[in-house]
This record gives sequence, C-alpha cells and structure tokens, in this order.
Amino acid sequence: MQAMPIAHQGVQPAAGSLSSLTGYPAAVLCWLLSAGVYIAAKWVAPEMPPWGLCFWRLALACAILLPIVHHHHDAMIGLLRTRAVEVVAVGAIGLTLCQGMIYHGLNDTDATTAGIIMALSPVMTMVLARFVLGEPLGLWQSLGALVALAGMIFIVAHGNLTALLQLKFNAGELWIVGSAFCWGLYTVLLRRAKFGIELLPMVVLLLGAGALVALPFHLWELFNDERSTMDVDSILALAYLAGPGGALMYYLYNKSVETLGASRASMLLYLQTVFVAILAYLLLGEGLHDYDLVGAAFIVAGIVLATVLKPRTTQPRVA
Repeated sequence: MQAMPIAHQGVQPAAGSLSSLTGYPAAVLCWLLSAGVYIAAKWVAPEMPPWGLCFWRLALACAILLPIVHHHHDAMIGLLRTRAVEVVAVGAIGLTLCQGMIYHGLNDTDATTAGIIMALSPVMTMVLARFVLGEPLGLWQSLGALVALAGMIFIVAHGNLTALLQLKFNAGELWIVGSAFCWGLYTVLLRRAKFGIELLPMVVLLLGAGALVALPFHLWELFNDERSTMDVDSILALAYLAGPGGALMYYLYNKSVETLGASRASMLLYLQTVFVAILAYLLLGEGLHDYDLVGAAFIVAGIVLATVLKPRTTQPRVA
C-alpha cells in the first residue's frame, strides 16, 4: 500500500519446518514496518504533500532494490519490451493511486482509522475478482462482503446516521476507501496479467512504473503546494518510507511468501491494522473512537464470513 506490499502470484511455500520458523518472523516484521508507513505519513503530512511522498518512496525503494535483482535484469527488460503499457497501468493503480490516496486521506483522518479501513481491501479483492476474473463468490463470501461494507460505511459516517442519510462524509476516509478499492483492483489485475517473472523483480518493475506515473503529480505540487519544501521531518520520513518501510518491507514480504506460501503470508496482513493502532497510540497519541471499534467489529466479522467459513461439500454416497 501503498502501505501494503505487492500481491503474490501463486508462489508455493518452501518445504521444511525451519523455513516456516524463519518465515513467520519475516512476515510479522514486514507488517510492522508496513504499519510504520501510516505513522510516518501522518506525522509528516503538515510538512510534505502526498504526491511528493508517493513519488520519492517509490523511486527510492526501486533504486535500493534494483541491484538486489541484477540476475533478473534480462527478464525484466524483456517484459518491458513486450508489455510495458500493462506494467505501467498496473503499477499506476496499485502503487501510485493507492499510495497517493492514502497520503491524501491522512491529511484529514487519523492513522488508526485508515488502517482499519484498509483491512477491508481483501474483501474488495474477492468481490472485484468475481466481476473481473469470473471467480465464484459464494453465499458466505457475499454475506461477509456486505457485513464488512457496513462496517466501512459506519466508520466513514463516524457512526452518525444523520450524516449517512445526508451523504456527509469525511473526505479523508473517502480517500482511504478509494485506496482500498485501488488495491483490490490492482491485486485482481495482477492475477489476470500473469507477467511470468519472479515476485521481487516484479516488485521492482512496478515500483519504477509507479514512480514514473507519480512524477507529473509531484512536479505539479512543486509549483502549487507550499509544503513542497524539504525539511528535516520530511527527510526523516522519506528515509523510513523508502528504506525500512519500503525496500526492506517488500524484501521481507517476498521472503515470507517463499517460506510460508502466498496464502498464509497474506492472511498475516491483518496484523498491520493491529500494529497501526498500537503505533498510532504510542507515537501519535491517537485513540480508538467508538465508531472505529464498531466498524472494525463489522469488518472483522465480514472477513471471517468471507475467508474462514467455507461451504460444506457433499460427499458422494457409496451404494
């Protein structure tokens, strides 16, 4: 995201219990670093505009990771020669728009609320996969999506029924909802594209594509946003966003997928919301609002319905 790492492409887990033991710490640290992105972006929001954060995070993370994937440069160049437009389009949706919207939203809402809303993105992915990829959406998944959607609406409306009826919503939360939608769409498009190269080199290509798309927005900010002047806070925030919260986070996610498998590594994504709430309380002095707690309960219930409960399969009867 954005603040969340690149979606997997069907990577299978490595064999052995030792690999799992190393994979879980890598995944937990990955989501902790990812949660820190929300904190850093919220902290520096008064000093640095969103597209500047987006551009420099993507560009610097790409530059840091590029030497690590040098053995894959030929495959990466080959993919760009044949499918550059697709790479740029997917990177623009999943990285440029997704991250830019989060940073916009954090100007008007707190990091805790943003983290809770972003937890909805896997459910959005399921629904979008039904329409874009034709994947089946069962009864429990549909019910879970509706329950999670109700939780998101409750948070955006701040639990105010009058505001809901009058369609008066906080602009910050609407930006975060848009980011969650972009992440879901990006994940689905990445599945459909099947670019055919390994995960980490694909991450680097998408980071570069996302930075390229973010550059015109950042240039516009340089001439139109008084916050575009770099100061110490901005440099510190970018150092975190590009390093520990960028390149290292993506690298750790790649390692966790290799050792745990894509499904288990992705399910640990929900740790990010917990880490965001804890870090926001400790570092930003944020607290959980009543509407956050109620909305989060609905979202968690929706996630359980959509991802944990499975339809019972009827076993064939033996005569």
